Amino acid sequence: MDEERVTPAGVIEPDTKDWTWVLHQRCEDCGFEPDDVIGPELPVLIHEWVPRWESQLGRPDVRRRPRPDVWSPLEYACHVRDVFRIFDERLAMMLVEDDPTFPNWDQDATALSERYDQQAPSAVAEELRDAGADLAAGFAAVRREQWERRGLRSNGSAFTVRTLGRYFAHDVVHHLHDVTH
Repeated sequence: MDEERVTPAGVIEPDTKDWTWVLHQRCEDCGFEPDDVIGPELPVLIHEWVPRWESQLGRPDVRRRPRPDVWSPLEYACHVRDVFRIFDERLAMMLVEDDPTFPNWDQDATALSERYDQQAPSAVAEELRDAGADLAAGFAAVRREQWERRGLRSNGSAFTVRTLGRYFAHDVVHHLHDVTH
């Protein structure tokens, strides 16, 4: 979201960057190192990230955008909650289907249609906790031979269960960086 702009109506213009490069190199913005994410460790990481997001939802300025072109902590937390849900669905698809293609998810349209800016922080915290627990359980259930199963994003980007986990991890870490810096 760092490079998004506000349209004349005050709506953030979508980020159209292809972030798959974070699977192969360090993210200079947030410091994420893809090689530091070991697939079987994802459940522990998720359980560490959820309380950090819950604390962000308790901020007195949770609804305030630091700039008009940057989401508020509440909007980021709603996005992360939905990232947990989407990646749980994608992980499940990869574990039961051969080379599934994921349905497209327009995160920016979701933010608008679901009114991220109007959601109750306490409800978001509970939903984030539940979605995190579900995804952690999903990654905990991955068997050794399943980490290289493939899935495709609608734009053709290929992932393995392992790289899907890394891509997911970057999203959560990067947005924690966004709300804390």
